[in-house]
Amino acid sequence: MKNYPEHYAELNQWMEHLGQAMPEVMQGFGALHEASIKPGALDGKTKELIALGIAITVRCDGCITYHVHDAMVAGASEAEIAETVAVAILMGGGPSVVYGIEAMQAVEQYQKQGL
Repeated sequence: MKNYPEHYAELNQWMEHLGQAMPEVMQGFGALHEASIKPGALDGKTKELIALGIAITVRCDGCITYHVHDAMVAGASEAEIAETVAVAILMGGGPSVVYGIEAMQAVEQYQKQGL
């Protein structure tokens, strides 16, 4: 089983490396992320849950790592994440079941860290 808190830390380190290698691109990506998640008609938690559902359907391990973490920081409960997984399964079929399991494993590991 993947260790999601460690994976999150490792991804953050590599994001910094990318930022050094291509600062304009990563600054642009950071600005896009910030603008997209900023509360508006939808709150940040809802937007993180949407991002998680998409991450599951496109089968992006790193995205699952980030968006489970960020959804929990934004106040998402385990039940809300589980329902997000359910919608991702609806839209993504069998492969989304496997990646949905990964999302729930990440929830469990982040909960043990106190999120």
